[in-house]
Amino acid sequence: MKSAIYLLSIAVLALGLYSYEVRRDNTHLQQTVQAQYTNSLTNASEKLSNLQQSVSQSLLFQDQEALEIELDNIWRVSNEFRSTISSLPLSREVSNEWLRYVGNIGEEAKYASENGDYEAWHKRMSVVNQNLQALADEWTVATANFYQNDASITEWASVAEKETNESPFKNVAANLKSYGETDFPLTASESDWLKKRELQNLDDKEITKDQAIEKLELLIPGIKDATYTVTKSKDDAPYPFYHIQFVKGSRIGYADITEKGGNILSFLSERPVQEKTGVTQQQIRDQVTEFLNLAGYTDLELVEMRENHQAWHLSLARVVGEDKALVYPDGIQVKISKDSGELLGLNAMEYVQKEEINENQKVEPIDWEAFFRPGTKVEEEKLIYTENEAFQLRKCYQVIARFDNGQNETFRVVVDAENHDVLKVEYMN
Repeated sequence: MKSAIYLLSIAVLALGLYSYEVRRDNTHLQQTVQAQYTNSLTNASEKLSNLQQSVSQSLLFQDQEALEIELDNIWRVSNEFRSTISSLPLSREVSNEWLRYVGNIGEEAKYASENGDYEAWHKRMSVVNQNLQALADEWTVATANFYQNDASITEWASVAEKETNESPFKNVAANLKSYGETDFPLTASESDWLKKRELQNLDDKEITKDQAIEKLELLIPGIKDATYTVTKSKDDAPYPFYHIQFVKGSRIGYADITEKGGNILSFLSERPVQEKTGVTQQQIRDQVTEFLNLAGYTDLELVEMRENHQAWHLSLARVVGEDKALVYPDGIQVKISKDSGELLGLNAMEYVQKEEINENQKVEPIDWEAFFRPGTKVEEEKLIYTENEAFQLRKCYQVIARFDNGQNETFRVVVDAENHDVLKVEYMN
């Protein structure tokens, strides 16, 4: 009897120690994630301040070179700000309004720089500058109040889940929407394009909440038997989906899975990542292919693969037709850890929405020797689908061209396959 009591005591003690270690690891992870969010919020405030200053400074100059410097800076900072905002767990409405408004400012700067339409820039930005200053002030007040309320990881989670009118950023969201409609009114073609995107509906069989969890565990076996919290999307979402939050050991994260068809839209997992490489680049590619095939996303081709000290970032595009054209707007982005090859992030929203392809567009051949100047060598040519300035999806030639002008420069050039309009030129060196 004493032996049984002794063994039971040891088991209870061991269980207590294990529970303590788990709680400590979870606390450490939450502190790490909280620190990342806090740094991102600070970074977003700095970028917003820099953007507002650059817009204001651009209104000073009539000199072309001086104005070009500010326009380039506005384009760069607007992209950096959007990237930072995307990494914060804000409500969808707040994030989307920021991305849309600041993205429009960056596109206007790029357009003015490329076309030399400086008068139109000064005319529009005189109003935008005032509104951006007001937004920056409101953002400062909102973030200050958020910090005063002791922004724990729980507070961050509540910001993402709350309705916008209950969020500390509600005034920012309201004014962003108002300024966005007045400062950058939609053209008829843009309005039609957005309506088409938002009215697309999936017609697959509906799945239950439990089936959504089963689908997630099938795709991500490492989170099997995690603790889940499942909520439904808002009524005004383009289509209904399950938002699944999970906690398992040192892992916390979420996934969005459509109610119709059980398509995974997005996934994010936070955990400590070691700065070491445990898998090869080819293994990463094979694991991503296996995962996407399991998810039912089989018509994809790898477009880009980048790395940092902790993870690989892969971009893929849908392949259509006999000519294997890549549909860039139907893309998927994947983030994989270097230490174990574990999936850390996924964005398949654009892929699931799927663009409507115009099968009637002609493909007229191009004589590249006549199209480019002498000394230009076309090293790669493929067909892709991408959008023009009117948001029309067009089949295009994408070529990698090396221009031997003494500096051996390389460019990515996108040309409409039917009318041969140049839609994009990117310097790659």
